[in-house]
Amino acid sequence: MPPGPAASDSLAAVTEQHAHQFERGTDGPKVIVVGVDGSDSSLRAAAYAGGLARRQHALLAVVYVQPVIASGAALGAPVAETTDEIAEDLVAQIRRATEQNKGIFDVRWEFHTFRGDPYSGLTKAADELKADAVVVGASEQAGHRIVGSVAVRLVKAGRWPVTVVP
Repeated sequence: MPPGPAASDSLAAVTEQHAHQFERGTDGPKVIVVGVDGSDSSLRAAAYAGGLARRQHALLAVVYVQPVIASGAALGAPVAETTDEIAEDLVAQIRRATEQNKGIFDVRWEFHTFRGDPYSGLTKAADELKADAVVVGASEQAGHRIVGSVAVRLVKAGRWPVTVVP
Protein backbone atom coordinates (compact mmCIF):
# COMPACT_ATOMS: atom_id res chain seq x y z
CA MET A 1 0.00 0.00 0.00
CA PRO A 2 1.51 3.42 -0.94
CA PRO A 3 2.19 5.90 1.86
CA GLY A 4 -0.59 8.34 2.64
CA PRO A 5 -0.31 12.11 2.19
CA ALA A 6 1.00 12.66 5.73
CA ALA A 7 3.77 10.07 5.29
CA SER A 8 4.90 11.48 1.94
CA ASP A 9 4.92 15.05 3.35
CA SER A 10 7.13 14.02 6.27
CA LEU A 11 9.42 12.05 3.91
CA ALA A 12 9.78 15.15 1.70
CA ALA A 13 10.63 17.28 4.77
CA VAL A 14 13.32 14.82 5.89
CA THR A 15 14.75 14.61 2.35
CA GLU A 16 14.81 18.41 2.07
CA GLN A 17 16.49 18.72 5.47
CA HIS A 18 19.27 16.27 4.47
CA ALA A 19 19.78 18.02 1.12
CA HIS A 20 20.91 21.19 2.93
CA GLN A 21 23.20 19.46 5.42
CA PHE A 22 26.96 19.36 4.83
CA GLU A 23 28.35 15.85 5.09
CA ARG A 24 32.07 15.09 4.95
CA GLY A 25 33.57 12.23 3.01
CA THR A 26 30.39 10.89 1.43
CA ASP A 27 31.72 10.64 -2.12
CA GLY A 28 35.39 10.44 -1.30
CA PRO A 29 37.51 13.30 -0.06
CA LYS A 30 37.05 16.73 -1.63
CA VAL A 31 39.73 18.46 0.49
CA ILE A 32 42.88 16.77 1.80
CA VAL A 33 44.95 18.77 4.28
CA VAL A 34 48.65 17.96 4.59
CA GLY A 35 50.93 19.50 7.18
CA VAL A 36 54.43 20.46 5.99
CA ASP A 37 57.34 21.93 7.90
CA GLY A 38 60.25 21.16 5.60
CA SER A 39 61.24 17.93 7.36
CA ASP A 40 61.79 14.80 5.28
CA SER A 41 58.75 13.05 6.77
CA SER A 42 56.49 16.05 6.06
CA LEU A 43 57.68 16.19 2.45
CA ARG A 44 56.96 12.45 2.10
CA ALA A 45 53.51 13.13 3.58
CA ALA A 46 52.99 15.89 0.99
CA ALA A 47 53.94 13.52 -1.83
CA TYR A 48 51.59 10.84 -0.49
CA ALA A 49 48.75 13.36 -0.03
CA GLY A 50 49.39 14.67 -3.55
CA GLY A 51 48.89 11.17 -4.92
CA LEU A 52 45.66 10.79 -2.95
CA ALA A 53 44.41 14.17 -4.15
CA ARG A 54 45.22 13.31 -7.78
CA ARG A 55 43.45 9.95 -7.66
CA GLN A 56 40.42 11.34 -5.81
CA HIS A 57 40.26 14.60 -7.84
CA ALA A 58 40.43 16.41 -4.49
CA LEU A 59 41.92 19.75 -3.54
CA LEU A 60 45.29 19.40 -1.80
CA ALA A 61 45.58 22.01 0.95
CA VAL A 62 49.23 22.27 1.95
CA VAL A 63 49.48 23.80 5.43
CA TYR A 64 52.56 25.25 7.11
CA VAL A 65 52.10 26.24 10.74
CA GLN A 66 54.49 29.03 11.67
CA PRO A 67 55.64 28.51 15.24
CA VAL A 68 55.22 31.37 17.66
CA ILE A 69 58.33 31.34 19.78
CA ALA A 70 58.02 34.00 22.46
CA SER A 71 61.40 33.26 24.05
CA GLY A 72 63.23 33.67 20.74
CA ALA A 73 61.48 36.95 20.06
CA ALA A 74 62.29 38.17 23.58
CA LEU A 75 65.98 37.54 22.93
CA GLY A 76 65.82 39.55 19.73
CA ALA A 77 65.92 36.59 17.33
CA PRO A 78 64.15 37.30 14.00
CA VAL A 79 61.67 34.43 14.43
CA ALA A 80 58.91 35.81 12.16
CA GLU A 81 61.35 36.50 9.33
CA THR A 82 62.78 32.99 9.59
CA THR A 83 59.39 31.27 9.54
CA ASP A 84 58.28 33.48 6.62
CA GLU A 85 61.40 32.36 4.73
CA ILE A 86 60.55 28.71 5.46
CA ALA A 87 57.01 29.24 4.13
CA GLU A 88 58.35 30.92 0.96
CA ASP A 89 60.84 28.08 0.45
CA LEU A 90 58.10 25.46 0.86
CA VAL A 91 55.89 27.24 -1.71
CA ALA A 92 58.84 27.40 -4.11
CA GLN A 93 59.50 23.65 -3.67
CA ILE A 94 55.84 22.84 -4.30
CA ARG A 95 55.72 25.05 -7.41
CA ARG A 96 58.88 23.40 -8.80
CA ALA A 97 57.44 19.92 -8.22
CA THR A 98 54.14 20.98 -9.79
CA GLU A 99 55.88 22.36 -12.89
CA GLN A 100 58.04 19.23 -13.26
CA ASN A 101 54.96 17.01 -13.22
CA LYS A 102 52.64 19.27 -15.23
CA GLY A 103 50.66 17.24 -17.74
CA ILE A 104 51.62 13.99 -16.03
CA PHE A 105 50.24 14.42 -12.52
CA ASP A 106 47.96 17.42 -12.30
CA VAL A 107 46.80 18.23 -8.80
CA ARG A 108 44.78 21.23 -7.63
CA TRP A 109 46.55 22.67 -4.62
CA GLU A 110 46.58 25.66 -2.30
CA PHE A 111 49.16 26.76 0.24
CA HIS A 112 48.05 28.07 3.63
CA THR A 113 49.99 29.35 6.61
CA PHE A 114 48.74 29.51 10.16
CA ARG A 115 50.52 30.69 13.32
CA GLY A 116 50.74 28.73 16.54
CA ASP A 117 51.65 25.24 17.61
CA PRO A 118 51.41 22.54 14.91
CA TYR A 119 48.43 20.71 16.45
CA SER A 120 46.29 23.83 16.89
CA GLY A 121 47.27 25.16 13.47
CA LEU A 122 46.42 21.93 11.66
CA THR A 123 43.17 21.60 13.58
CA LYS A 124 42.17 25.16 12.68
CA ALA A 125 43.17 24.59 9.05
CA ALA A 126 41.20 21.34 8.78
CA ASP A 127 38.13 22.97 10.32
CA GLU A 128 38.26 26.14 8.20
CA LEU A 129 38.95 24.25 4.97
CA LYS A 130 36.31 21.59 5.76
CA ALA A 131 38.89 18.85 5.34
CA ASP A 132 37.78 15.32 4.60
CA ALA A 133 41.20 13.89 5.50
CA VAL A 134 44.43 15.01 7.17
CA VAL A 135 47.88 13.68 6.25
CA VAL A 136 50.98 14.30 8.37
CA GLY A 137 54.50 12.96 8.56
CA ALA A 138 55.61 10.88 11.53
CA SER A 139 57.43 12.90 14.15
CA GLU A 140 61.19 12.81 13.92
CA GLN A 141 61.66 14.07 17.49
CA ALA A 142 62.52 11.59 20.23
CA GLY A 143 60.57 13.50 22.91
CA HIS A 144 57.30 12.92 21.11
CA ARG A 145 57.40 9.25 22.07
CA ILE A 146 56.78 10.35 25.65
CA VAL A 147 54.63 13.48 25.27
CA GLY A 148 52.75 12.49 22.11
CA SER A 149 53.20 13.73 18.59
CA VAL A 150 50.98 15.98 16.53
CA ALA A 151 49.84 12.90 14.60
CA VAL A 152 48.75 11.08 17.76
CA ARG A 153 46.87 14.16 18.98
CA LEU A 154 45.08 14.50 15.63
CA VAL A 155 44.08 10.84 15.67
CA LYS A 156 42.82 11.14 19.26
CA ALA A 157 40.74 14.19 18.28
CA GLY A 158 38.73 11.78 16.09
CA ARG A 159 37.40 14.52 13.79
CA TRP A 160 38.93 13.41 10.48
CA PRO A 161 40.58 10.36 9.01
CA VAL A 162 44.29 10.88 9.70
CA THR A 163 47.08 9.25 7.74
CA VAL A 164 50.57 9.24 9.25
CA VAL A 165 53.35 8.80 6.70
CA PRO A 166 56.68 7.44 8.02
